[in-house]
Amino acid sequence: MIHPTIAKKDVTLHIIKTFGLGMSKKLGQNFLIDEQVVNSIVTAAHLSSADTVLEIGPGIGTLTQGLAETSAQIVSVELDVKLIQVLAKTLEGYQNVRVVHGDILKFDISREITAERYKVVANLPYYITTPIIMHLLESRLPIELLVTMVQKEVAERMVAAPGGKDYGALSVAVQYYTQPEILFNVPPQSFIPSPAVESAVIRCTVRNVPPVALQEEKLFFRVVKGAFAQRRKTLSNALKTTGLDKAAIGWMLSQAAIDPQRRGETLSLQEFADIANAWSTYKNR
Repeated sequence: MIHPTIAKKDVTLHIIKTFGLGMSKKLGQNFLIDEQVVNSIVTAAHLSSADTVLEIGPGIGTLTQGLAETSAQIVSVELDVKLIQVLAKTLEGYQNVRVVHGDILKFDISREITAERYKVVANLPYYITTPIIMHLLESRLPIELLVTMVQKEVAERMVAAPGGKDYGALSVAVQYYTQPEILFNVPPQSFIPSPAVESAVIRCTVRNVPPVALQEEKLFFRVVKGAFAQRRKTLSNALKTTGLDKAAIGWMLSQAAIDPQRRGETLSLQEFADIANAWSTYKNR
């Protein structure tokens, strides 16, 4: 079966008109109309017929079509029930695509995907990008890599190094679980309707081993959350949000050889780990 390329303005407009679609601002729906962008995303995922792909928010099937052409097995999770019938038509004939209705944040992925390892490729809704990414990573799913289109500002936060305004809890978490790299930017004109912001495609390769050694991972993330809860405050004050008293914080920072007057945005992953490990030692001494 020969399929028209969905990632073209005239084809997308035809689908929108045929099915009487409205773009939902609530669901962050902006339809991609740039075939080159689709091809670049697919290429970045290094797909073959041996791969299984989880796609989130297929929309009308624009990116899904590009993924399907690689012969990989595609499982696409779509929240908007109106688009399920649209996808049944636009992806008709692709035997390697399965569209499932559901909310990815509540979805039992392991029930739908039984592959030992799989990849995530998605044009993520901007209003819920961070919760989706963190849900996937924190769930410890057998994901090899994530290739996602996100708001450029979010991509910059994900790869940010210590010391800048973009560096925060998201940076630390993403870099703890993965090795992220921004691949290319995508202008607003690549979508219908055009969003008010620029987009970027980022590839996050999931780490087999964390980049820092931790006695208790949960303490690491409590330290990170506390350090960035009030960015303007010094560590000695910011870490009080973790429930620790001044004496405990002072002891931990001394053990980790961290100046208590520093702010969270200046700390490396290793320094966060040093504080967390000091906390673990403090608890167990």
